[in-house]
Amino acid sequence: MSAIQPALVIAIYLLIMLAVSAWGPRRRGIDDFHLAGRRLQFILLTATFCATIVGASSTLGMAGLGFSKGLTGAWWMLSGTLGMLVLSLFLAERIRASGCYTLPELVGSFYGEHARLAASLLIAISWVGVIAVQILAAGRVLSAVFGGSGEGFMIACTAVFVLYTAHGGQSSVVRTDLVQLFIIITGMAILFARGCSSAGPALLLAQSFPTSAEMGGWDVISMVLVVGSAYLVGPDMYSRILSARSPGQARASAFLSAILLVPLAFLVTSLGVFSRSLYPSAQPEQAVLMLLGDLSPIIVGMVAAALLAAFMSSADTSLMTVTSILTLDIYRKARPLAGPERLLAVSRAAVLVTGLFALILAILMPGIIKTLLSAYTVFTGGLLVPVVAGFYRERLALTSGGALSAMLGGGGVALLFGQRYPLLAMCVSMVLLLSVSFLQKRILAARLKRESDGVFTTEH
Repeated sequence: MSAIQPALVIAIYLLIMLAVSAWGPRRRGIDDFHLAGRRLQFILLTATFCATIVGASSTLGMAGLGFSKGLTGAWWMLSGTLGMLVLSLFLAERIRASGCYTLPELVGSFYGEHARLAASLLIAISWVGVIAVQILAAGRVLSAVFGGSGEGFMIACTAVFVLYTAHGGQSSVVRTDLVQLFIIITGMAILFARGCSSAGPALLLAQSFPTSAEMGGWDVISMVLVVGSAYLVGPDMYSRILSARSPGQARASAFLSAILLVPLAFLVTSLGVFSRSLYPSAQPEQAVLMLLGDLSPIIVGMVAAALLAAFMSSADTSLMTVTSILTLDIYRKARPLAGPERLLAVSRAAVLVTGLFALILAILMPGIIKTLLSAYTVFTGGLLVPVVAGFYRERLALTSGGALSAMLGGGGVALLFGQRYPLLAMCVSMVLLLSVSFLQKRILAARLKRESDGVFTTEH
């Protein structure tokens, strides 16, 4: 197969992304750069929700799950949609109404500045890993299409999304997400048609769901809780909600996004099922790439561009998430007198530094699903319980010490044991949050009683 035509298609795609990101006014306020001016309306908001979710785990990774586990591999994205549904129905309006810029700021409003700093560090570390996963996936796809080492392709793709993110911030990210979602859906539909024509639709009807021999009920429950929780308290999801024009639009858009992603989950997983039937000796994470074999060069380029769109639309949102945290939750707290121009300069520098660090990390990374699941496990282990409980902190009598213990303890347990026991960290986090809060309340009550008794004795 000639590499010229696929290369031309991909080059056109990358140039379109740069052009789309540069189109429109270059806004200069902090709200503009980090939250698109808090003006995102329904269509753009829904598109950026969907494009953000459909990344490496939801394409190469989930097709790999379809290859190894059958149609039950769809539970990866379905878990995310369940988390999104809960987020939309119970939390989205309250999040948008808070007026915060980031998830750590929201955590700080619940529990204080120490908890905000802990949340900032935990999210930044986890989400740099998520960015690196997208970069790694881009390198694998392009090296499979063109041959050679993937490092050069990683550098090229990273340069594109880092440049347009640094240029326009959240506004550029959202505009490119709208275009990339259309490209993603087109590419996945082409691959589905190819697999269906080669392997036959009856293959899908023979699949077991919602459980299978390869993925039992407990495996499904674990995935729903771990992956779904990452969407329920995902900082990239919160950045979209906080960018919405109104609380009502934030809720409606999150709900529709979850519904739209359900058929896409089965479509992508089906690619792995087809690939296993056609190429049983292939590796699971090569499932999508194997389906490119009999396509024309132009179609190969279009599908490769669709995969890149999936990776880059997730990478740019995650990059903005880390940038906002580094600038607004860490730098601005350390330099409270920094003006808007200084904060914008720091924001753009943070984009460049974070992108470079993620690129370096990507070159050394292991498998996509394993790495992403590790990042999600550490993140959810430390933050899920404190964030959700924070909306009910007064009723639950929670304290900042309890929240900080839950974050550090849950995140630490996830780091050490998350791969073997994915739910343990969340249980530890819940126990620490409630028990430490209870002890702090008891200690405070005893101290106040002693002080009150001392005043009473002195007066008498």
